[in-house]
Amino acid sequence: MKNWNVILGVDVSKLTLDISCSERNLHIKIDNNSKGFGEFQKWCKTNGIDLKETLVVMEYTGGYEYRFLQFCDSKSILYCRVPGLEIKQSMGMVRGKNDKADSFRIGRYGEEKSDKLAPSKPLDKNILSLKQLLSFRKRLIREKAGLQSTFKERKHMYEVKKTDTIIHIAQAKIKADQKHIDQVEREIKELIKSNEELFQNYRIITSIKGIGEVNGWMTIAYTENFTSFTDPRAYGVYVGVIPFGHDSGTSIKGRKRVSHLAQKELKSELNQAAKTAITHDPELHAYAQRKLKNKDYPLVLNNVKFKLILRMFSLVKRGEMYVENYRKTA
Repeated sequence: MKNWNVILGVDVSKLTLDISCSERNLHIKIDNNSKGFGEFQKWCKTNGIDLKETLVVMEYTGGYEYRFLQFCDSKSILYCRVPGLEIKQSMGMVRGKNDKADSFRIGRYGEEKSDKLAPSKPLDKNILSLKQLLSFRKRLIREKAGLQSTFKERKHMYEVKKTDTIIHIAQAKIKADQKHIDQVEREIKELIKSNEELFQNYRIITSIKGIGEVNGWMTIAYTENFTSFTDPRAYGVYVGVIPFGHDSGTSIKGRKRVSHLAQKELKSELNQAAKTAITHDPELHAYAQRKLKNKDYPLVLNNVKFKLILRMFSLVKRGEMYVENYRKTA
């Protein structure tokens, strides 16, 4: 049930926040810190905006909004984070761009979608820390892979000695990156084990053949421990494994295909999980062999990814570990 009378659109940047009330044509620009949040409260009071009856709408920015979200949580201010692409595509044709205009556009989006928007849940510090650790781990892995490529190319292209400066530095940095990756992974494991709810669901989903440590960590992080996604199909759309129709009238009869608007990193990890599951899970192996008689391998692999998603959500909902050759009792 809607319990707000005012919607504020917020355009977030690293140093500042542009906040607008489209309905009343009000705008303020503040610093993205405690001092700025105090100015925001005074601005609301001056303009008769009751923050207890207000919904703040903003984009996901990957981290710049977290200080403001912590402020909103501390003041019990309702807020809703929306993917930037969703807001952008809802605006129609737009000319020009600046922070003030963007905040008004976000506010208008909130007003138009008011009946469909639901306030986001308060920040979970464990999930936030997990996402930050996973993000940094990804950066270290990419850096290590780039250095390994440089190392291999240089040894292949040139006759280099063991004392070669580039080879020496690359080897040292690769070794250091691996050490830091191991350290980050240990902290991820300790974080999950320290929280009973996270650890329980992590153990459940990694009991499924094909779902390893990294897939388990990422699924826990991006479903926010299965609270931000409760429907496996919605998560499948988010990851990019649900096909959509492409046809129009009588002339266009395209094949169903998945959308490119997806979380590609999660999809890539699930890709490896599906390949492993097809190899080591008798049930999914048999399923894949049946499907391969009439369908291409990429499509079958996509179907297996969705089956893994269905298993994860079903087991977490029941609070049960995966059991091979399980048969439901009548």
